[in-house]
Amino acid sequence: MDIGVPIRDLGPVDSTALRDAIVTLEEPAWHEQKIRQEKYREVHYNTESVILVFCDHDDWPRIDVVKGPGWERLSHVGVPLMHGIIARFYPPGGTIIRAMAARLKAGTTIATHTDNHVSFHRSHRIHLPITTNSRVRFMIDGRPHRLLVGNAYEINNQKRHGVINSGSEDRINFIFDYVPPERT
Repeated sequence: MDIGVPIRDLGPVDSTALRDAIVTLEEPAWHEQKIRQEKYREVHYNTESVILVFCDHDDWPRIDVVKGPGWERLSHVGVPLMHGIIARFYPPGGTIIRAMAARLKAGTTIATHTDNHVSFHRSHRIHLPITTNSRVRFMIDGRPHRLLVGNAYEINNQKRHGVINSGSEDRINFIFDYVPPERT
């Protein structure tokens, strides 16, 4: 959604329980579902995801939000956190159409892109850094941003954006898309 600025810092969020659940996932969990890498291959070929929910938006505005394999692993800590952020910053009664842990491998990038589908125009895209390193830069509109663990951010996915992980550790963000009731 075009929020008028490249990035909005939503401030501190206690994501400790979610972080603990994500960093203790066994490696096969990151490879169970590749819908994001297949549907958006040109952008997300260096990423791996643990999907809680994802939407099939091919029949927009009718969408089917389905639970992914990550639901059983992460919903008990992810859902309350998402609802808490929504309650603080957004109108109630909308729909979470995507939620996932997304890992960008060390030494790789997410290609600069704009999220074009109408579902991305209508939803707030929230990022909660889970793990990062000093050599990760989230580029939005040509400018670098550092997203800090312990904070939540809304990014303007209608501006050109991408991620550079020049570090030796993977970067993991928890990402969710919330469509407010007036935009569904």
